[in-house]
Amino acid sequence: MFTGIVEGTGTVRTRTETDDGLRLRIGVDGFDDLHHGQSISVSGVCLTVEEYSIGAADGADADGADEGDTDGWFEVFLASETVAKTYLGDVAEGDPVNVERAMPADGRFDGHVVQGHVDTVAEVTGIERVGEDWRFAFAIPDGHADYLVDKGSVTLDGISLTVAEKRDGEFDVAIIPTTYELTTLSEKSVGDPVHLEVDVIAKYVENMVEGYAGSTSR
Repeated sequence: MFTGIVEGTGTVRTRTETDDGLRLRIGVDGFDDLHHGQSISVSGVCLTVEEYSIGAADGADADGADEGDTDGWFEVFLASETVAKTYLGDVAEGDPVNVERAMPADGRFDGHVVQGHVDTVAEVTGIERVGEDWRFAFAIPDGHADYLVDKGSVTLDGISLTVAEKRDGEFDVAIIPTTYELTTLSEKSVGDPVHLEVDVIAKYVENMVEGYAGSTSR
């Protein structure tokens, strides 16, 4: 589980297409507790660390690091279904991605429950500077409008955000300078894709209501 509080941005170092998916190597700094099998959010997509290096500049153990490799990185594999349902299949070497490690049991819960199970891909439809902040608008993909409510939680590219306004076919979020500067939002333009994960609580409520309605109709 994640919280949507992005820890930083990584950079796609290499991408290798395979017969059954895609392998990405992502460079990161300061992730000194990486390990095999660890869950990690890459721009909102929950993936599994298969290989990694914490960097060897300070003499630390660098699992799988090339000789002279002083920077940290990790490798993840995207199955064909993940490639088809996200935009990670289109990332290029050098592209930035948001990165968050899974929340520890004794960690502080600063965002909201984020599973890393992307529901759909939305599109940026507007970007406006409002004072020191930013206002981003996104198209609401078909079938997802009911999960978005004013002042409700939404995850975009792994970032825990609040719906500032919902309109017919669109919704807005307000972005503070810190979020803008420390995530990939500063790299976005109108027309770019973002991974959208709706609040899982909305899904559970929908399931319960549908179950109740079904039981009372018998």
